[in-house]
Amino acid sequence: YQKSGVEEAATACSHSLKKILTSLPSPMFSRNDFSIWSILRKCIGMELSKITMPVIFNEPLSFLQRLTEYMEHTYLIHKASSLSSTTERMQCVAAFAVSAVASQWERTGKPFNPLLGETYELIRDDLGFRLLSEQVSHHPPISAFYAEGLNNDFVFHGSIYPKLKFWGKSVEAEPKGTMTLELLEHSEAYTWTNPTCCVHNIIVGKLWIEQYGNVEITNHKTGEKCVLSFKPCGLFGKELHKVEGYIQDKSKKKLCALYGKWTECLYSVDPATFEAYKKNDKKSAEEKKSSKQMGNTEEPDEMPLPDSESVYVIPGSILLWKITPRPPNSAQMYNFTSFAMALNELDKEMESVIPKTDCRLRPDIRAMENGEIDLASEEKKRLEEKQRTARKNRSKSEEDWKTRWFHQGPNPYTGTQDWLYSGNYWDRNYFNLPDIY
Repeated sequence: YQKSGVEEAATACSHSLKKILTSLPSPMFSRNDFSIWSILRKCIGMELSKITMPVIFNEPLSFLQRLTEYMEHTYLIHKASSLSSTTERMQCVAAFAVSAVASQWERTGKPFNPLLGETYELIRDDLGFRLLSEQVSHHPPISAFYAEGLNNDFVFHGSIYPKLKFWGKSVEAEPKGTMTLELLEHSEAYTWTNPTCCVHNIIVGKLWIEQYGNVEITNHKTGEKCVLSFKPCGLFGKELHKVEGYIQDKSKKKLCALYGKWTECLYSVDPATFEAYKKNDKKSAEEKKSSKQMGNTEEPDEMPLPDSESVYVIPGSILLWKITPRPPNSAQMYNFTSFAMALNELDKEMESVIPKTDCRLRPDIRAMENGEIDLASEEKKRLEEKQRTARKNRSKSEEDWKTRWFHQGPNPYTGTQDWLYSGNYWDRNYFNLPDIY
């Protein structure tokens, strides 16, 4: 297709791409004429992975591509590798874990469910990593990924089963699965699980997103832990997007405090300073409260406006991470970040090397990206039907589906069941690949 309005970006990029897309070929459609409610009212309390949603609620990326957005702030991993103090390394790893979910902000479009056997790869020379992912299971839907530093300084891998639940006014996605980051120069491994993400107002009003829950990052070599709390927004939106927590040594002594917003930034500060600030803050909040009594405890319908847009910086704090601003055309482009806009880019040279299972070749996503919504809808139906037929045929002949690039096994650090990379993908020797599109 013709690239429209693509500014030349000087950055050299993946697959020796000369420029990075800064716009999609076509802006998104208005969703205002469609009611999610008409589809969802039949499924209160049900698992959503079994429901077919109209394509208008999607964004033109596969969940495998959406997962790749964890890598946007890879510089934090490189920075962690370069530091000699274990606490400072943990600060950078914590900042990476928070930054990895920052692209969820205002991303209310649903990524396409990957087909069984679908793959995605991304090489970013400028950011110093390459990544591979594969849809390893369909029921339940599980996506496995494996990323490595181009200078052999790290590997980052995991598998995600986004367990979706519908609660009447909101949809909650709990990303089950462990993230593992290995800093090879320090022979260190860190593991954690991601927070729960919730999309509110799916029946009427403007959709809005919050993430909440505890994220516990463990350094398996030193026993240090970082315990972060992603705060639910609370009734008056006071806590919206807030993250705070501590890094503690193996005897639970607090080494430093972390605070910020997952949509914006993360800071570290001395624990005593942080606690004094919190105490003071709580006192002034209570004074305000007693001056006006409040009763209501319903969950808020409208997205609460944060008290003040940015985070109050406690004196003596160190900035660990700050978000990259979104491009000016982001709102017309599914609220994509600049990183997300380039994920589905395909050129002739790339097409000659990637396997035929790569989601850049998936016709329904490509049609949607090009603004051909009816074609996207037909293709999505066709692909889902094709997948069902293939599954029926396998069960008739009693053959099991074999994953290609990952196998099941225990996570070497936590012992829990995981999907581990089997190797050889980058040899570019692709044969007997399933015909899924």
